[in-house]
Amino acid sequence: MANISVKHQPGDDQLNRIGVFDWPIWTKEASQFPWQYDEEETCYFLEGDVTVTPQDGEPVVMGKGDLVTFPAGMACTWEIRQPVKKHYKLG
Repeated sequence: MANISVKHQPGDDQLNRIGVFDWPIWTKEASQFPWQYDEEETCYFLEGDVTVTPQDGEPVVMGKGDLVTFPAGMACTWEIRQPVKKHYKLG
């Protein structure tokens, strides 16, 4: 199974090239919940402090300024320590 990909503090050139700022925004308060990715998701964190732990995997920490790709088919648990605001794109 593919891993979570985290790029810390990508440049504006890269973000503009992939159109991040045109993607919808998702927000969520501090919480913990299970999640399953039916398709690949790429997101850019505007705010937040999160640990995502894949089923049978190691925890991955992400937050403000991170560009993250979650693989299709991954089951995981989200632990949001600081409220999240992120742009996201599915598929």
